Amino acid sequence: MNQHVQMTDEACFHCGQEIPEGTHFTAIISGKPRSMCCPGCKAVAETIAAGGLEHYYKHRTGDSFIAPELTGKDLPSNVQAELQLYDNENIQKEFVIDASDTEKEATLVIEGITCAACVWLLEHHLVKQDGVAQASVNLTNHRARIRWNNDEISLSSIMGAIYKIGYQGHPYHPDKEEQLLEQEKKRAIRRLGLAGLGMMQVMMLSIALYAGAFQGIEAKYAQFLRWASLIIATPVVLYSARPFFIAAFRDLKSRSLSMDVPVSIAIGGAYLASVWATFTASGETYFDSVTMFTFFLLIGRYLEMQARHRTGRAGNALMNLLPTSAIKLNNDTEELIPATELVPGDIVIIKPGHTVPSDGYILSGHTSIDESALTGEYLPVSRQEGDHIIGGTINVENPIKLKVSEVGANTKLSAIVRLLDRAHEEKPTVAKVADKVASYFVAAVLVTATVVSYIWWQIEPKDAFWITLSVLVVTCPCALSLATPTALTAATGTLRQAGLLITRGHVLESLASATHVVFDKTGTLTEGNLTLKKTVPLADLDSPKVLQIAAALEAHSEHPIAKAFHRYKETNAADVNVTVGQGLEGKVDGKIYRIGKPEYASQLCHQALSNTDAPDNHGQWLLLCDQNAPVAWFSLNDQLRKDAKLTIKRLKSIGITTEILTGDSSAAVQEVSSALDIDKTTANVSPQEKLSYIQKLQEQGAKVVMVGDGINDIPVLAGAQTSIAMGSATDLAKTNADAVLISSELAKLADAVLLARKTRVIIKENLGWSLFYNITALPLAATGFIAPYMAAIGMSASSLVVVGNALRLTKLIRRKPVK
Repeated sequence: MNQHVQMTDEACFHCGQEIPEGTHFTAIISGKPRSMCCPGCKAVAETIAAGGLEHYYKHRTGDSFIAPELTGKDLPSNVQAELQLYDNENIQKEFVIDASDTEKEATLVIEGITCAACVWLLEHHLVKQDGVAQASVNLTNHRARIRWNNDEISLSSIMGAIYKIGYQGHPYHPDKEEQLLEQEKKRAIRRLGLAGLGMMQVMMLSIALYAGAFQGIEAKYAQFLRWASLIIATPVVLYSARPFFIAAFRDLKSRSLSMDVPVSIAIGGAYLASVWATFTASGETYFDSVTMFTFFLLIGRYLEMQARHRTGRAGNALMNLLPTSAIKLNNDTEELIPATELVPGDIVIIKPGHTVPSDGYILSGHTSIDESALTGEYLPVSRQEGDHIIGGTINVENPIKLKVSEVGANTKLSAIVRLLDRAHEEKPTVAKVADKVASYFVAAVLVTATVVSYIWWQIEPKDAFWITLSVLVVTCPCALSLATPTALTAATGTLRQAGLLITRGHVLESLASATHVVFDKTGTLTEGNLTLKKTVPLADLDSPKVLQIAAALEAHSEHPIAKAFHRYKETNAADVNVTVGQGLEGKVDGKIYRIGKPEYASQLCHQALSNTDAPDNHGQWLLLCDQNAPVAWFSLNDQLRKDAKLTIKRLKSIGITTEILTGDSSAAVQEVSSALDIDKTTANVSPQEKLSYIQKLQEQGAKVVMVGDGINDIPVLAGAQTSIAMGSATDLAKTNADAVLISSELAKLADAVLLARKTRVIIKENLGWSLFYNITALPLAATGFIAPYMAAIGMSASSLVVVGNALRLTKLIRRKPVK
């Protein structure tokens, strides 16, 4: 026969699981003996207690992840051997940097984190280790940044300390973090799916009960429907709604009241009352309300989780810019190796179209490098022998030899990832109004319900339970809990239909209080594509003819400048030679021409011309020459977005200050600023300087909305109170932004600010109505004038009023489209 392990009703103090009968493991926590379910939990608990970290148990929530075979003071030999591998410098180069002469810093992904208490425990435990100077754990993406003195403690010892308290540390790698995020997503989907299925089934049964109450139904059938509803609703409450109960229990232990407390009271109280009514065949059941409320709350939690996961994946996508392989040169022999095996000093060959595998210096050759992935500027830059280039950029034209200078965690790309993580850690959070109101309101309701129950128990004991239930149901803060999310959901949906996709919940609140909108220039206020602005013929040839000559030459180049001429191509050029970073030379109709920078092109006709000789100092000028004289000047420029001027005007009209913050240093920046009447312009700034500028602005009290489109905007997008990426932006910029302007219509920004302000007003109206309803209904329920079914109707009606008021946010002000 198979043996069945009997379980006791007592739960393990450490992991919360039931303790098998006959098990007698205990650990002394905070001076008291605590029961444990197994030796693993006992070992972990004793390790936590020995470190003086018992406060962990006051803060924790959620399911603890414990791997007994990896816990305790002595790790198994195979685990120790595996951890010691991470002391190898070749392995460390992918995720460890030299913070100083003696200190190193690593980024780890921690597996097993479930709540803020886990973060508290990890940080306090790690900093107690000799040699660890700093340890910070990010609850959002479960990444830990640890700095230690390598002469005092090894990385393997630090990772062993993490294992000893029941967690697992892994070197940060995009694939590993994706697995952790996927696990959390699957758990949330299972809870949400079960709640949705249960809600649909219970609602179907409830319709029959409601109809029977008016048209008549036999008692045995009504009781059958109640029992069926009970069976379906029970797993919804015990599994899907479990996170609410756990959070409420945590809040009660910490003597604070959040929305999880009233939500748990509403779900738990209505469920228990319904169970009682089903067993006794008396009273009312509320299984439909229980399952419906659980389902809609879980949808909100799921959307919040999705937004957090988008943040976590941002650094992963950024690191994926680096190629997986590189062509290493060994004694004039080319060898294809994994890029992770490169070390400083190696020489690699980078062919046209290939991505640079690491930071380094050009040993030989000259080419153009597309740095748009890092700088956001679309024009490739000329690079020659001795110049430094960055990993993740793209070689455009000629093959070059590169001497590797930095690899792994020391590359500039990795530095941007760390900057991004720091920006997320410093990102301000917006407290929810409903939580603040509910914390006081719920306390008052609980006290009132207790008093009412006691009084009615003295007056009429048989009515005490139902009247108390009426008090709890009629004052259940359903409308209060829906006041904020329904308004936010309605406004978010409206903006999504208008072309502005909001990816984080705080956006509308932040937009409503915004004082500054800061724009990147290229690709945001401008189209991001070079166009031919002006043609100035200098010889007997007319504009169409000189354009045909220029187009014939530029057809042999894939440079972004060349694309501005492709539409004018009607003839072909022969014997075309490309001078990287300068221009092109070739024959058109048997005659030699040059086009490019004025200094380069004018050499053909033995003149010395430069940009100062151009017709004006606006835009970027190219010169076309033949062997005798200059033929034509061409002005190239990036066009303003068609609605940019209207957008700036509308933002100013509603009291918003507008600024340009760009890495571009050309004269075009001031041209754009003047054309749009921008309040302030700051040019030629790096990603780090952009972030510092925004942070300084926010320290001065400004509420900043940052609008950008390039990877160089990622840190500042993460650091601003509200960030918006253009629809044409890079995927990474979209991932890190709080909202994405899918339509790329800038005028929607003013619409969003106005709608956000209206949303703030409606949230206040909803909160006011919810409180008014509850305060009015409470005396009636307490005096026995409202039966439980009337309380349920009143609760639903109050929720409908809140939802109906929120529906006012489903329309934008109609305005004429920009032509």
